Amino acid sequence: MKIYADRFSTGSRQLLTDLLVIAWVYAAIRSALWLHDLVQKLAVPGQKMEGAGGGLADNLAEAGGKVGRVPLVGDELTAPFERAAGAARSLAEAGRDQQELVDQLALALAIGWLIVPLALVLFGWLPLRVRWMRRAASATALAAAPAGKDLLALRALTNQPLRKLTRVNPDVVEAWRRGDQQTINALATLELHHLGLRPPR
Repeated sequence: MKIYADRFSTGSRQLLTDLLVIAWVYAAIRSALWLHDLVQKLAVPGQKMEGAGGGLADNLAEAGGKVGRVPLVGDELTAPFERAAGAARSLAEAGRDQQELVDQLALALAIGWLIVPLALVLFGWLPLRVRWMRRAASATALAAAPAGKDLLALRALTNQPLRKLTRVNPDVVEAWRRGDQQTINALATLELHHLGLRPPR
């Protein structure tokens, strides 16, 4: 499997494109993480609310327990403390809910931010790159096979523009049909050149 072309211009262009794609993916991931961390800061009030509500509920419950030990009226005095402790627990629960909501929002925004750049890579660049590698590997194998040049010449006839074909031979199809070796070699070289490959020596 060939990863880069033999010709310097094509190979360097492929390498530069690969590096740009890697930089693009890295920048997209870094920006998504930055966005996630930025949105996560919205959870700070919820954390403070949870801490304050939980601490207040514990203090009220402890105070209610002490008041409850007062003879005769202890049970009546603890009721307001219990209600206040329940309200404080509700406040702490609201703080936890707010943090969970912010966590979900931060994750959803980060994923949404990544969808477009990664989709461009996965459905745009990657299929083209894999297609070239498969075509280059196939062409390299054909070039090394005994009858491979004939098949490469046929591929050139079907794939290459007419202006390039007529440069090889004004009557290129007839020459190919006659089995003119010079024309076949030129067509095979043209197809390899199109893929950025060098003909085998």
